[in-house]
Amino acid sequence: MAPQALLPTLLLCVLLLLQAQGGPRHWNRMQSVKACEKRPSIDLCHDHCSYFLQCQKPDTVCCSAFCGNVCMHLL
Repeated sequence: MAPQALLPTLLLCVLLLLQAQGGPRHWNRMQSVKACEKRPSIDLCHDHCSYFLQCQKPDTVCCSAFCGNVCMHLL
């Protein structure tokens, strides 16, 4: 392969890999979840937050625990 074609080929491969991974990430747009103030019990591990980090019950909040993002009571 000619040396002149090596650099464009490498650049094309890098661009294709970025597209395969979903493109460049926007870290400032990602939502973050705060850690739970109290350690939740094992029973709460089945009550996970939705994909959009929201809970179905109005008196609960989504927080990060050892078993994932769970909905925990505010009280």
